[in-house]
Amino acid sequence: MIEDPDLEYEEDFPDEDLASEVAIDDADFDQGSGDKLYEHYRVVADAGQSLIRIDKYLVDRMTHTTRNRIQQAAEAGFIFVNDKPVKSNYRVKPRDVITLQLRRPKHELKIIPEDIPLNIIYEDHDLLVINKPAGLVVHPGHGNYTGTLVNALAFYLKDDPQYDPDDARVGLVHRIDKDTSGLLVVAKNPETKADLSRQFFYKTTHRSYRALVWGRFDENEGTVEGNIGRDPKDRLLMTVFPPLSPMGKSAVTHYRVLEELAFVSWIECRLETGRTHQIRAHMKYIGHVLFGDQRYGGDKILRGNTFVKYQQFVRNCLEICPRQALHAKTLGFKHPKTGEELMFDSELPEDLTILLDKWRAYATQLDNE
Repeated sequence: MIEDPDLEYEEDFPDEDLASEVAIDDADFDQGSGDKLYEHYRVVADAGQSLIRIDKYLVDRMTHTTRNRIQQAAEAGFIFVNDKPVKSNYRVKPRDVITLQLRRPKHELKIIPEDIPLNIIYEDHDLLVINKPAGLVVHPGHGNYTGTLVNALAFYLKDDPQYDPDDARVGLVHRIDKDTSGLLVVAKNPETKADLSRQFFYKTTHRSYRALVWGRFDENEGTVEGNIGRDPKDRLLMTVFPPLSPMGKSAVTHYRVLEELAFVSWIECRLETGRTHQIRAHMKYIGHVLFGDQRYGGDKILRGNTFVKYQQFVRNCLEICPRQALHAKTLGFKHPKTGEELMFDSELPEDLTILLDKWRAYATQLDNE
């Protein structure tokens, strides 16, 4: 049995979460060694984790610091593995519990209830399913401490005695990026969240996305495999490493082409794993960046011609949908209490619907020329 599936499972985390990890400051090293230590960061290594230096392992997971700072923290006795301090050359082993403990208390973030509209498509005593709009941050983090989906849930469920927004054992079971729209499931009690987390971990849930990507595919369907981890050159990006690499975490995305529209393709993506920016990173890896994805270069003209009319058309499309064209369309799982198989489907948001219609009209025009 998995002791804590949440520590092992990563969904597509919002961009702001990639910049919200602990900073290690000079002040942490300046005080006496007898001071009390406070846990700031914790991670459990996967059961299949290959041996890798702990400084390399942590720099791939903590964006708001550097490898040099992690090494200094280890030398100062602030990096612990299974409650014992280790040096920076320690090699991480499967199931290691790694913590960063500093002399200053961790900033405690209090969730403030906020009356933010929610599009709830299903709700019962134990859970609810939400269709999140693009632009709504999922969880408070660096630069986004209010106005998030979690704040909205705190308000909506304020009268539910089961739900404590400051209790990590309830709430969001998975996440999607700020500028991705679509379905999320929320647990109202610890038992429900534990059960749903196990379903995500063991890959028994069903999730499919719709995405508009640059370019046309040679095959109508395929699978992308490759570890996903932070890009060493830009740690606000995720990148793909070879499947057997010690870098990153294994990730598998299945895709199917639904429509070819001139210089872009409308596809379905089905996830086997849930890694940070998985679809965005995997599609870039195979040369099909998501349309409008500014962070990964999809807000530029990557396919097509140099005609002024075409370039203006693309600019108009980017104004209609100024975000990555990605929507979490379906979500299926077994109800933790009743055992019933639940499947939910969400309509495309207006910006994606208009964007698709424009590309369809453009493709038809090209065919008729």
